[in-house]
Amino acid sequence: MTLRLRLYNLASLFLAFDRFTRQTRLPHCADMYRLQSLAARSLIAGALDQCTPFTLTSLTGVRHKSQGPSVEKYGQTRFLTAEAKVSAGRLNGKMREKTLSMDTLNPQVKAVEYAVRGPIVLKAGEIEKYLEEGGTKPFSEVIKANIGDAHAMGQQPITFLRQVVALCTFPELMDSPSFPEDAKWRALRILQGCGGHSLGSYSASPGVECIRKDIAAYIEQRDEGVPSDWENIYLTTGASDGIMTILRLLVSGKDSSRTGVMIPIPQYPLYSAAISEMDAVQVNYYLDEENCWALDINELYRAYQAAKLHCQPRVICIINPGNPTGQVQSKKCIEEVLHFAYEENLFVMSDEVYQDNVYTPDCQFHSFKKVLYEMGPEYFNSVELASFHSTSKGYTGECGFRGGYMEVINMDPEVKAQLVKLLSVRLCPPLAGQAAMDVIVNPPQPDEHSYKQFHQEKSSVLGALADKAKLTEQILNAVPGIKCNPVQGAMYAFPRIFIPPKAVEEAKALGMQPDMFYCLRLLEETGICVVPGSGFGQKDGTHHFRMTILPSIEKLKVLLGKVRDFHISFLKEYSALE
Repeated sequence: MTLRLRLYNLASLFLAFDRFTRQTRLPHCADMYRLQSLAARSLIAGALDQCTPFTLTSLTGVRHKSQGPSVEKYGQTRFLTAEAKVSAGRLNGKMREKTLSMDTLNPQVKAVEYAVRGPIVLKAGEIEKYLEEGGTKPFSEVIKANIGDAHAMGQQPITFLRQVVALCTFPELMDSPSFPEDAKWRALRILQGCGGHSLGSYSASPGVECIRKDIAAYIEQRDEGVPSDWENIYLTTGASDGIMTILRLLVSGKDSSRTGVMIPIPQYPLYSAAISEMDAVQVNYYLDEENCWALDINELYRAYQAAKLHCQPRVICIINPGNPTGQVQSKKCIEEVLHFAYEENLFVMSDEVYQDNVYTPDCQFHSFKKVLYEMGPEYFNSVELASFHSTSKGYTGECGFRGGYMEVINMDPEVKAQLVKLLSVRLCPPLAGQAAMDVIVNPPQPDEHSYKQFHQEKSSVLGALADKAKLTEQILNAVPGIKCNPVQGAMYAFPRIFIPPKAVEEAKALGMQPDMFYCLRLLEETGICVVPGSGFGQKDGTHHFRMTILPSIEKLKVLLGKVRDFHISFLKEYSALE
């Protein structure tokens, strides 16, 4: 028997012993197991290489004078040598290339941009860390007004929603007198719809059936009797997941037949990012800033006709109430959009996540579905429409639950089957998010115990947002060189800022957009983090920034005061203030 074969046999023997010791877990074998296991692993490592003769004693790691390195030490040396080669990135004297590099990266991923969490936010994080480590700045904190994250801005959770989700997560709380019966009843009903009566199970890919039915009932009530089929409801991981899913169904073709996606400018960067990732064609239609960011039907036709020269427009996206612009579209405007979509055979995607966030008394939220229904059967039974909602906005601000839904109507049955297939690939949305969504569409009713507290909390949140929307508009419009349209809804202001020509030239010399230059200066000098308007899109020659109105009223006053003082100083620095 050759030395090599004997080594294999010995290695097999020790591997068998290794398995036996692991299975039996005998306490008295602990030391022997450790020693023999080391020897076995070392033998396997060294069996095929040149090695000195071994005796049974040497397998324990005890070195004899007549022998070379012990098996244990030999194996360690072998592994360390391999690690050294890998760490040096060299194999056979050559540098090993990365499989995934910027050259091999999917070009569509490189094209993706998401301004809301872009370079300004990264810089804000660096400054925050610097302050935490004892560094000094002209300010003591960074105020992040870049993103609509209500709870991060200090908004308190809605008690009833958290009670129901807590009960679903830990059903033993059902016995606690601290939880009201109406919360327990909802939690029990949700759990009965979950596999094993547990929130830790998967649900059906479209979502928990009873939650889908609750959403359909909510939509019918919201739209004053317009029918809603629960089988057209799909739970999603936030509204973004639903938007991406529908776009995946719509995007196809090459060259001049590529799908064109019509989006408003300014827009929420999710849309431009998704279009880039899917290699579709972005078709911009501009909102009318001079008319409070209204949607102009003539602009829709202009954008559509221009796009037809190089792509096939197939879908139009609308955000109502608007992000970042804060407008609430009128019923007449929505009718014109739906008529346009009907005429040009476009799929309609209606982003309605801010439907509860309407602050101006003479504005009202109109769902695209309800308006479509009121336009008559010819429209209601033919226009393909997907509407989206979320737990992240409204009065709850539960961004972290990643709950949402979409309602899809008039979809071809065969395509609908493909939609379900696509949804099944991601298994299901988080069940905690589904439970949170259920509370939003099925809140306490006037005759239930929790109604009074729920109503007070909801009214308090929405009332405070309305006050902050008005305050933001008033303070910004009092600043020379800033013009802010009324914040009719949503959670943001999108003021237009005058940037002097000298500042524009300096920004260009630095390779920056002028509003990026402005926002970086604002951050570095005041600690205020907002997002440049160029990240959302804007007409050439105009400059904006987006800020959220979510900070507390006290902090918002500080923020707006700092913006005012900075802007005046900025204009004086570049000799533009008369």
